[in-house]
Amino acid sequence: MPNKKINKLEAILWSIALPGFPQLLINSVVKGIFFVILEFLINVQSNFNEAIRLSFLGETRMAAEVIDYQWLMFYPCLYMFAMWDAFKSAEGERDKYSFLPFVCSAYTVTTGLMVSQKIYINDIFIGPIFFPMLCVVPGVGAGLLIQYILCHYSGNK
Repeated sequence: MPNKKINKLEAILWSIALPGFPQLLINSVVKGIFFVILEFLINVQSNFNEAIRLSFLGETRMAAEVIDYQWLMFYPCLYMFAMWDAFKSAEGERDKYSFLPFVCSAYTVTTGLMVSQKIYINDIFIGPIFFPMLCVVPGVGAGLLIQYILCHYSGNK
């Protein structure tokens, strides 16, 4: 079966929906199934969907109680790695160091998850779902900044 081509935006959006989908779309079946199975394993073992449901109902404290943090801490790295893999496999030019926003986001989201039990904004408990999601922004920003600095000072654009 010939490989289907997808663009970078399509790869990112499908990967946000479920890690492994873009790999399946481009016929990297073994890798795609591997990512999907890992996502389901971590999701079920960590009670992630229940925590998402509770968070969207405003029950962030209950979400923090149902989460298995030992399992969920694997999720950001898997999620960002699967997204990076989809991004690099998609059509289009790839900038040097374009992996850095993904790597930095994996670090900041994992750290955000670890400290999420202590984070309140205006006396509102943000919880283990929304606070790590907010941590994507500084991760992407730091990755883009480091990418810019490395490209600018190494002379490689």
